[in-house]
Amino acid sequence: MIFAYFSLLIFLFLQLLSSSGAAIGSNVPKSDVDLLEFPLNLEYMEAEFFLWGSFGYGLDSFAPELADGGPSPIGARIAKLSPLIRDVIAQFGFQEVGHVRAIKNTVAGFPRPLLNLSREAFATVMNDAFGHQLEPPFNPYANDINYLLASYVIPYIGLTGYIGANPKLHSPTSKQLLAGLLGVESGQDAVLRALLYERGRENVEPYGITVVEFTNRISELRNKLGRHGLKDEGLKVKPTVGAEGKIRGNILAGDKYSLSYDRTPEEILRIVYGSGNENKPGRFYPKGADGRIAKSYLGV
Repeated sequence: MIFAYFSLLIFLFLQLLSSSGAAIGSNVPKSDVDLLEFPLNLEYMEAEFFLWGSFGYGLDSFAPELADGGPSPIGARIAKLSPLIRDVIAQFGFQEVGHVRAIKNTVAGFPRPLLNLSREAFATVMNDAFGHQLEPPFNPYANDINYLLASYVIPYIGLTGYIGANPKLHSPTSKQLLAGLLGVESGQDAVLRALLYERGRENVEPYGITVVEFTNRISELRNKLGRHGLKDEGLKVKPTVGAEGKIRGNILAGDKYSLSYDRTPEEILRIVYGSGNENKPGRFYPKGADGRIAKSYLGV
């Protein structure tokens, strides 16, 4: 009798767990779940980079439940920013907390992956972009321009990923979430590009290289690592590449119709790993990204 009683309790408990788990993503097909979970990797990265850059601490202080026990980022620190840029980046940071929360309210998600946001990680990006080591090593946290250039590296990658995922989604819930995420990510990228465009002719010290040239080199590197043609453009382009083939200024990147470029998860992994290979983690994700799509390339 007692055994039967406890068996019943265990059965009811398991049913409760099953029903509560089904509440998240219950209206989202499996294929959509994978596509919605994948960008969580980038949203974690953006949240940590912007929060640390503006406040000096990240998700573990602001929303530890979203980090879900994942390891703290390597090398993240507060940046030396002017009041205006600090305010903008702080807004971005809280927006990214909302993005992580929105995704994890829709699908189960996963804990924060190990992120490398150190000066060395960003310095390597810039070295790769220019094809030689910058001296002294690039420090993303040193000042406004450096931090804005480091930020230029991040939101645009997620933006192109959302464009790529859009036609593959099936449920209205998924499409609504993606549209909301895309809208704000696009806005962040536009703000960053506008702030950098205003400073375009200024030199990034002590290198004597203009802000525009930095953005062009970063975009060229992402095209190279993505291995799928032109999907990235700096702040100045040849007139034939600009809007309607008539202008060099390129405050927003777009194709010949001024439509946003798209990227697949594979292309994104090649870029954020810095290896040009979706099977070889590194750079910002030392142990690789998480979720079924990313893990499938790691043999997990």
